[in-house]
Amino acid sequence: MDLSVAIVGSGFSGIGLAIRLREQGVEDFAVLERGDGVGGTWHYNTYPGCGCDIPSNLYSFSFAPNPDWSRTYSKQPEIRAYLERTVEQFGVREKIRLGCEVRGADWDDAAQRWVIDTSQGEVRAKVLISGTGPLMEPRLPELPGLATFAGPAFHSARWDHSVDLRGKRVASIGTGASAIQYVPSIAPDVQQLHVFQRTPPWVMPHSARPVTRFEKRLYRTVPAVQRAVRGAIYGGRELLVLGFVKQPKGMGLVAKIATKHRERSLRGKPELLEPTTPHYTVGCKRILPSNDWYPALARENVELVTEGVAQVRERSVVTTGGRELAVDALIFGTGFQVIDMPVGRLVRGRDGRTLADVWEGSPHAHLGSTVPGFPNFFIMLGPNTGLGHNSMIYMIESQIAYVMDALRVMRTRRAATVEVRSEVEARDHEEVQRRMQGTVWNTGCTSWYQDAKGNNPTLWPDWTWRFRRRTASFNPAEYVIA
Repeated sequence: MDLSVAIVGSGFSGIGLAIRLREQGVEDFAVLERGDGVGGTWHYNTYPGCGCDIPSNLYSFSFAPNPDWSRTYSKQPEIRAYLERTVEQFGVREKIRLGCEVRGADWDDAAQRWVIDTSQGEVRAKVLISGTGPLMEPRLPELPGLATFAGPAFHSARWDHSVDLRGKRVASIGTGASAIQYVPSIAPDVQQLHVFQRTPPWVMPHSARPVTRFEKRLYRTVPAVQRAVRGAIYGGRELLVLGFVKQPKGMGLVAKIATKHRERSLRGKPELLEPTTPHYTVGCKRILPSNDWYPALARENVELVTEGVAQVRERSVVTTGGRELAVDALIFGTGFQVIDMPVGRLVRGRDGRTLADVWEGSPHAHLGSTVPGFPNFFIMLGPNTGLGHNSMIYMIESQIAYVMDALRVMRTRRAATVEVRSEVEARDHEEVQRRMQGTVWNTGCTSWYQDAKGNNPTLWPDWTWRFRRRTASFNPAEYVIA
């Protein structure tokens, strides 16, 4: 198969790109999806309680509003259904090849094409776009003896729904964004739940509520109202940049709200106050919204374990303090391969080196999108495009506009290749890291935002509207176009 554009992944990025390509009259493209359904992270993450911590009206395509969200913060099934509906609505279903896993991609300099090895055969494409996203590939800890465990063991992002946890003794490893949702969901059903915590998170009260019938009717009949609500939510969340990026000391009010929330929720369990108290600046790690987390930890059948895991045995877990806890099942809420994203190992550029070889453990890309030595290759939600406060859909739509303009320039100039200039990418990377200094993410904590060198190749350290302005048009002067 020979294509103009090959897109890897059918999450928000892949679907959004497919829609825009068809709107521009481009038909010789395909979306390569390894799974059996669309939705990306919202297809794979099906754990109990899975949902989004960005308001529904903002966590959707700007060109495809949904007036029928059932809650102000949507759950996973509803988001996945929205994406499936959007695929049908804009007629791009036929462009998505399900069950097509990309196993590698090599740049053929002589043919000026990407040669893509997939589970359904070879695909050749003029342009390759990675839309796999950073929150896709589970990160599993290397625990001594894990292979000897006799019971079910799985990551939250690959939840095994064939396992009935009712009446079982369960150990949950990790207290991040996924665990804070599934722990309260499974706690009432299990016999005993041991929650292993390395670092306590900052937890804010959640404002989620059902959307009223009046609101839905208003959004359907007067779409401008929903657009206004979306804009207001965006503006309100964007103001958090003042605390996260500009003045981290201003996060004090957020810390007070979170502290009162914790103290109020654990009023009947004072012994849990100290182990759930974070000792780092709020916002340095991801802030988590939940009204159920602390009540779940306070249940009689739940134990918060602040020791690490020293060893896994056939039917138990041994803590670093020497305690042996009998368990029937292991659940890992240990996050994703963000810094060492799998695409880095799969894509080989002009000189045969992979992205991982070039990055050496610290990803970087011009506007999070392009890397020298990788012609006609674009990354969606690449390095330093992540957010700690606002909707990633805003960033995705910004990058889609950038990629579409790049493709326009290629067509207009009848160019075979575009490749970002190394000095441009280096200058952009240096500027981003300079802006990162003084942000809340650099106040001393260790988080999944950082690489082994302590750099932050994950987040965008500025207003999101500035990212949109910088990606509004493709600047040919920053590229070698041939």
